Amino acid sequence: MASATGESVLFDAPGPKALKRIRIANWVAGIIFVIVLVLILLRLHNPPDGENQLSWELWKPALDGEAWSDFYLPGLWATIRASLLAVVGAVLFGLILGVGRLLPNVLLRGVCGIVVEFCRAVPVLIMMIFFWRAFAFIGWDSPSYWAVVISLVLYNGSVIAELVRSGVGNLPNGQREASLALGLTRTQSLMQVEVPQAIFAMLPAAVTQLVVVLKDTALGSIIMYTDLLQESRRLGSMYFNILQTLVVAAVIYFIVCAALSKLAEWLPTRMQERTMAPTEAEPLAPIAIMDPSNVNQIAVAHEEQPLGGMQRLYHVHHRGTNASIHKWRATRYQQGFDETHPESQHVVSAARDREYPEPTGEFQLVQPPDGPLPGTVGAGAGAAEANDELKPKAKSKPKKHPWRRNGGTGRDNDNTKPAF
Repeated sequence: MASATGESVLFDAPGPKALKRIRIANWVAGIIFVIVLVLILLRLHNPPDGENQLSWELWKPALDGEAWSDFYLPGLWATIRASLLAVVGAVLFGLILGVGRLLPNVLLRGVCGIVVEFCRAVPVLIMMIFFWRAFAFIGWDSPSYWAVVISLVLYNGSVIAELVRSGVGNLPNGQREASLALGLTRTQSLMQVEVPQAIFAMLPAAVTQLVVVLKDTALGSIIMYTDLLQESRRLGSMYFNILQTLVVAAVIYFIVCAALSKLAEWLPTRMQERTMAPTEAEPLAPIAIMDPSNVNQIAVAHEEQPLGGMQRLYHVHHRGTNASIHKWRATRYQQGFDETHPESQHVVSAARDREYPEPTGEFQLVQPPDGPLPGTVGAGAGAAEANDELKPKAKSKPKKHPWRRNGGTGRDNDNTKPAF
């Protein structure tokens, strides 16, 4: 069985024999890689024609300060500038086309679909060459720069349009149904409810598309755009070390693309952390502990405690599911009494006795010294009768049921039939 250390659950964990074969295959692959690398280095050290490609005389011009300040850094800035502008334009262009493909209007939906499919089908290099020649003929400044940017906007915008369309299509149907039930039109539901959620979901994919745009700017070197690749080629043609300058440019591309890939991995986690609900537990009242289904448990926990600070065991339910389903006994809950926890009545009664003490002695009726008050019964037999009326009466014994005779057997003296 696969362990909980991240192994895939799609297949069983390899056994001892399979692990042994995997280790052997890894060792063989590593040895083959080292052998191939050594052969390549030996070939570069002693090529059949030309000088040693590993000599420091060829690597020094490709790594000195002037190469970085005059070639690599300006070329990297040109690459990043074209990439950023192309990404912004591609996102806007993709949103317009993506929303257009989802509109109820058949004409707009068809036109947007044709544009998206055309931009996806035509190669980026052909679009760059076409716009470069067109802008040069018109007389625009920096025709190669604008040709690179517009070509990347059209191609990557069509890709983002498909991301928007698929993002809206993957939303639950309840989103659209709820908005339509609230009175929104189909277009209002699309623009106010569905598309914002799709944009939020496609942001990581848009960052990943930035890596594609960054690498596609290298095609601009064919139309004389001075990006990183073009500048490294210029440097190599000056010192006849084109291989060394291309290796440095490849390392720079790798570092930048790796950083963007890490950003694309970090962005969804960060967005999820900012949109998650707080995970800290709210304080629970004793009623919430005894009755986890109570809908008012958080409100009860924040209420002031009655009876001089004593914990409120139960509060009076006036509304809610528990009040309607379980039919709470309001009087007993006001007194803090619970049949399932009889000990609660002693605690509450003790607190009530402290607040409202009752007399411990017996009441005694005393004759006033000056005679009876006006409107009262005088001393003597009348007073005795009044005193008798004021005295607590003894509890009468409960009457037995008519048919409960002979020990509650429900039969007459002859024990032949029940008396009903």
